[in-house]
Amino acid sequence: MPRYRLTLEYDGAPFRGFQAQADLPSVQASLERAVQAFAGEFARVHVAGRTDTGVHATGQVAHIDLTKSWKPDVVRDALNAHLVPEPVVVLEAAQVDDDWHARFSAKGRRYLYRILDRRPPAALERGRVWWIKSPLDAEAMHAAAQRMIGTHDFTTFRDVQCQAKSPLRTLDSASVRREGREVWLEFAARSFLHRQVRSMTGSLAEVGAGRWSADDLAAALAAADRTRCGQVAPSHGLYLTGVAY
Repeated sequence: MPRYRLTLEYDGAPFRGFQAQADLPSVQASLERAVQAFAGEFARVHVAGRTDTGVHATGQVAHIDLTKSWKPDVVRDALNAHLVPEPVVVLEAAQVDDDWHARFSAKGRRYLYRILDRRPPAALERGRVWWIKSPLDAEAMHAAAQRMIGTHDFTTFRDVQCQAKSPLRTLDSASVRREGREVWLEFAARSFLHRQVRSMTGSLAEVGAGRWSADDLAAALAAADRTRCGQVAPSHGLYLTGVAY
């Protein structure tokens, strides 16, 4: 059966996450309905990383197996035609080897978190950024973020419902910079714990607001204690921007 790699972009706002759930809207269910309408068959959509409710993607990766061979551009365009008017788009489609897997072949994942730190709330970007009224010190946040790079027990920044077998993760990179009126946080790792990025972001916001120091952040990480986590940033500012293979 031909296997197709799909690069996806979606607005997570109307969905209860990526994974299909009974009677609830999901990105996976929308894609599988589009495949059924296009190819006349059910095909399970396998994904690189299952995003939570409200989380967006600009570079999510998935794969499907079809019984008939199609040109990749036909797969992309046909799926997009059947996804209208849902906010899910197939950016690229490519045929890949049978042993390639969207999740298990992945070597890294990248996330972006956007914070709008100004007194007026968001209008055009509402639902796509975390609005914080007071200005943040992006340089202090960046310096603090460097303390999390490397292999650590990330229990402090792990959701209590996380099902991962181990809290150990290796954070390959973490950066914070200002982009106009926004503060952008970017993280890269082979894999992340449940809500790890949102938890790290919320704690870094404490640093940016002047309530925590870099040493406070490092101490919270070293404690390996979920109660030491700062606020958890809301889902709507988070984007899965890419998957490395």
